[in-house]
Amino acid sequence: MTIRTQTAPALGSVAADGAAGPAPALHVTDLITEFRTRTGPTRAVDGVSFTVNRGGVLLVIGESGSGKSAMLRSIIGINPPTTLIEGTIELNGRDVLGMSPRERRKTRGRDISMVFQDPLTALDPVYTVEKQLVETVRKHHPGISRGDARARALELLELVQIPSPAARLRAYPNELSGGMRQRVVIAMAIAGKPQVILADEPTTALDVTVQARMIRLFRQVQLDVDAGLVVVTHDLGVAAELADEVAVMYGGRFVEYGSAEQVLTRPAHPYTEGLIEANVRAGQDRRPRAIPGAPPSLRRLPPGCALAPRCSYAIESCWTQDPPIKDVGDGHWSRCELAVDARPARAVSRAS
Repeated sequence: MTIRTQTAPALGSVAADGAAGPAPALHVTDLITEFRTRTGPTRAVDGVSFTVNRGGVLLVIGESGSGKSAMLRSIIGINPPTTLIEGTIELNGRDVLGMSPRERRKTRGRDISMVFQDPLTALDPVYTVEKQLVETVRKHHPGISRGDARARALELLELVQIPSPAARLRAYPNELSGGMRQRVVIAMAIAGKPQVILADEPTTALDVTVQARMIRLFRQVQLDVDAGLVVVTHDLGVAAELADEVAVMYGGRFVEYGSAEQVLTRPAHPYTEGLIEANVRAGQDRRPRAIPGAPPSLRRLPPGCALAPRCSYAIESCWTQDPPIKDVGDGHWSRCELAVDARPARAVSRAS
């Protein structure tokens, strides 16, 4: 059965008068990512679907090990060569999984780019910022002179609001703060004016005092280049600040999807509720409550609902049956038997 993450047309995919609009920047259907290991196959992404339009932002939240980063790497095409990838990934209507490896490489940076979690490891420590930015610009703009590429690199640093950009061009990555390095990585990601930007935990390596400024900068830069943005994170503050829509990922699947307001203020899945309860919020009068237990191994997912061993609402069927998709309304859905019905006060013990 094909499950799509939206029950209504994606924002911008249909014009106001009913005429078809432009193709979405990124359209993913039934994406499966399976790693081949010595101990057997590991399905890190299991049937994920979503649409992102230019200017739109999708946040994917969930604990470490839920498959978020594997999903991004599958979309941009940097998983190990033995990885099995099935489904459809379309960039501006073009099926990238059907491309040759050479054609796929050409899309990186030009059509789609990625901001990695740790900016220090994303930059080469033996080259200056100028060397790395200029080479990135020249790669995506064949025929441009080195002088013009340097001028463009300077413009990119100004766009990401780096102070004294001419001086920063001459610096090495280790001479910059974490926030400065992240700004350089963002500048490199937008050098080719991509239609889609993927970001893997883009604020995790930053000091908490820098994160808010970086989130606002990230959103502004994304709007300036009119790109679709997909961000994976476990930080609900980032989700609330950036997202148009939020997908909650657990055990390689999306378990809830909707607008940021719907998901973050009216969660319809016990896992989303648990993430919110575990989050520290300004003005809260109680201590955060952690979700009991640990995420399951993607190599050995339990039968039925993968959350059942940790869920205080679990009923008998949760242990044995794949949870159904339930429409909560207005494009908001949840992969939970109890998404719409009143949840029981206590869980039942696991079926023997």
